Amino acid sequence: MELLLLRRMGPGLWEALVRPGRRVSKGTRIELEGLQGEVLEQMEGALRVLRFSDEEALERLGQVPLPPYIKLPLEDPERYQTIYARVKGSAAAPTAGLHFTPELLRCLMERGIQFAFVTLHVGLDTFSPVRAADPGDHPMHKEYGELTPQVAQQLNQAKAEGRRIICVGTTSVRVLEQAALKAEETARPKLDTLTEGNTQSESGACLGESEKRIEAFCGWTDLFILPGHRFRALDGLITNFHLPRSTLLMLVTAFAGREHVLEAYQEAMRQGYRFYSFGDAMLIL
Repeated sequence: MELLLLRRMGPGLWEALVRPGRRVSKGTRIELEGLQGEVLEQMEGALRVLRFSDEEALERLGQVPLPPYIKLPLEDPERYQTIYARVKGSAAAPTAGLHFTPELLRCLMERGIQFAFVTLHVGLDTFSPVRAADPGDHPMHKEYGELTPQVAQQLNQAKAEGRRIICVGTTSVRVLEQAALKAEETARPKLDTLTEGNTQSESGACLGESEKRIEAFCGWTDLFILPGHRFRALDGLITNFHLPRSTLLMLVTAFAGREHVLEAYQEAMRQGYRFYSFGDAMLIL
């Protein structure tokens, strides 16, 4: 069987995707070269909650999870990491970031482009297609994200100065939009209080003083971005080409518009662009 560890829930406790799931029910005991595991909970589909006897052994026994279209094992696991990856926990690499090299980062910085780094641990919806006839009925799984106060301040300053925020990958979009939604929700009750009974000029002055586009965020998000979503933070997006019926393609379509995305994909196929993790990318402005 194959265990894809998705999320650490506590000491020795993991949410995992088990294949073939039909053979593994609650109470099943697993032994992996001396490492004992037990299925504590049987969730939807092939999802299971397992407890392992030795978490340190997971590093030794496990492999970097690769998409099925990558057939050769990676001799160097770092080849499937971005050059700025720091925090363990993601079930997959944010593939748009694989295009960046130290030389490219240095070149962009020399041109005055600033970089801000966020964390989001990619989860199950990167692998699971949307099967519901209405995408709004798709149960979006939670992912853990972090955007620090320092990065929030950097991004708000860029917005205030009229500079563009360009996200590298759909992963960055999700955590950035979640942070922007948090800022909006935080400001809403304050604005209701400030504007009540005020004149238009007074309430306008209060809004200008209190406006904060992006707020620090740390926690779980199940934000599902579909066409019709009002983007609050980003001005551009660098992203790979994604599979049909994926939450990632739906996010890109929400940002760029269905017709533009279809046109881009047709052009990519005409020009022989490469798809998937190590494939080509597009810049959407």
